[in-house]
Amino acid sequence: MSQISIQLPDGSKREYPVGITSIEIARSIGEGLARQTVAARIDGELKDLNIAINSDSTVELITLSSPDGLEVYRHTAAHVMAQAVKELFGQDVQVTIGPAVDNGFYYDFYCETHIFTPEDFDKIEARMKELVKQNLPLERSEMSSADAVALFKEMGENFKVELIEDLGVETVSLYRQGDFVDLCRGPHLPSTGRLKAFKLTSVAGAYWRGDENRQMLQRIYATAFPDKKQLKAHLQRLEEARKRDHRKLGKELDLFSFSEEAGAGLVIWHPKGAMLRTILEDFERREHLRRGYDLVQGPQILRTDLWKKSGHYENYRENMYFTEVEGQSFGIKPMNCLAHMLIYKSKMRSYRDLPQRYFELGTVHRHEKSGVLHGLTRVRGFTQDDAHILCMPEQLDAEIKGVLRFVQEVMGIFGFEFEMELSTRPEKSIGSDSDWEQATSALLGALKDSGLPYEINEGDGAFYGPKIDIKLKDALDRYWQCATIQCDFTLPERFDLNYVGRDGGKHRPVMLHRVILGSIERFVGILIEHYSGSFPLWISPVQAVVINVTDNQLEYAEKVTAQLREAGVRVQADVRNEKLGFKIREAQLQKIPYMLVIGDKEMESGTLTPRFRTGENLEPMTPDQFCDFVHEECKKYN
Repeated sequence: MSQISIQLPDGSKREYPVGITSIEIARSIGEGLARQTVAARIDGELKDLNIAINSDSTVELITLSSPDGLEVYRHTAAHVMAQAVKELFGQDVQVTIGPAVDNGFYYDFYCETHIFTPEDFDKIEARMKELVKQNLPLERSEMSSADAVALFKEMGENFKVELIEDLGVETVSLYRQGDFVDLCRGPHLPSTGRLKAFKLTSVAGAYWRGDENRQMLQRIYATAFPDKKQLKAHLQRLEEARKRDHRKLGKELDLFSFSEEAGAGLVIWHPKGAMLRTILEDFERREHLRRGYDLVQGPQILRTDLWKKSGHYENYRENMYFTEVEGQSFGIKPMNCLAHMLIYKSKMRSYRDLPQRYFELGTVHRHEKSGVLHGLTRVRGFTQDDAHILCMPEQLDAEIKGVLRFVQEVMGIFGFEFEMELSTRPEKSIGSDSDWEQATSALLGALKDSGLPYEINEGDGAFYGPKIDIKLKDALDRYWQCATIQCDFTLPERFDLNYVGRDGGKHRPVMLHRVILGSIERFVGILIEHYSGSFPLWISPVQAVVINVTDNQLEYAEKVTAQLREAGVRVQADVRNEKLGFKIREAQLQKIPYMLVIGDKEMESGTLTPRFRTGENLEPMTPDQFCDFVHEECKKYN
């Protein structure tokens, strides 16, 4: 029998018979590996395990410990869920798409006769378990598009018909398990029996193909893991995430609200929330001034001609709002870079003036569809800690590294770990190939020299330049994209920005667009969930609450409150005619760091007794001593 050569990821080569499958290769290495292998990458393409290999190939076995393996596993679980739903709720249900997503999967269904609710989940999960127990093989087949259209029309699956017709290809692949057939590229697990642990988590609405003018679908979310222990740990994280949800805590802590009267995606900041963001903004101003940035401020609207010149009108206008003033069109700014370039261009610059670093806490507005709005983390109006650095090309490396250090230092203050991605040129972009290559090389070189780990995210850069995206990891190991550094040779060209070089000639500066925290709104939402609303003392909107035991201490409590406030402590007084335990409990629910209890003993000695929100009592101290204590705790951040 003729042999073929299979090269494995470690560079080793093995000889196998023609027609060998990936699962057989895995078994030849070890049964343990075979049990964990769910797919294979053959010559760079992800394939099912039972695909015959007929020529010399490179083979990478994909296991459940890899992101690709989990995606295959969860995508198969999505097919099993769709089959269960179809069998339980009949032919009135049409299936649409069911991809794997971060930590799980979903499937979108169209059904006019039944509204899915969490009460349906137990029934669906029970049927899924039956399908798993049957160990149905998932069989791949290829069919002409015309035959596939005819098949799905006969099945009443109109959404599948539309997908096939829009693909515009001659053949499509289908997967069958039992009586269930789905349009799918694959790959999948060999059989349903490989699924071990799954759970339906929620249901929501979703428009077909994300188009609010199309049919409303019902999206069932779920998750799946290789074993019950991992599933249990994930569900516990989900429960903790629900408790920490910034929308829930924002209401409970009276930080912010949204109002349909005002409009979706527009934040209304309450006193404590406004104080929290003010503390962050003041911190930002201090940190930027320390690093040689100048504070600037641009207008909220600029002439549409300017947005056309920058390329935003052509490449970004679907995200912008426009208005008209005295017959002239204006764009409400979605970002702050244009005004900063006008500041630079307001006078001739010399190489001695560079770099110029302009910082603005700039409020911007972007047209987000209502379906993607999510509390503070996805809004239509927000404030960015935006800065633009204009420098000579030879200064670029030092400036990028300076921003990277800035990010590291600030995220360390908040206790965030982070990961980095280098995003390259997207399909929709402006600028020359050489400019993009130079900008990408500058970012890549700074990352390498800084010794920071990073991944390449192909094709996800800004339309005017590549970027480094910084993703924060919160207390629940979730990642959030906040800080970014974008390198731009194109806009300085479009706006004809210049500086006089050492040779007396005109030269073109390079521009870095960058944010550190990103959107203040988004960062506040992340902070709320990261700290579960129990903010560190230095950023707590209310640092202490003075609590009297009885009305006998009312005058002293008010005097202490005024003294602390005068000394710069953010303090409130709770002098209601309520029991002490009730008032302490109220303060704990508001997650206020310190309760300052005042009884007759404290009043006579001119002291107060601080109690931390977790229940520990400090020794009695004078108001001045407590002020010193607060200031000392906060000093490292000021």
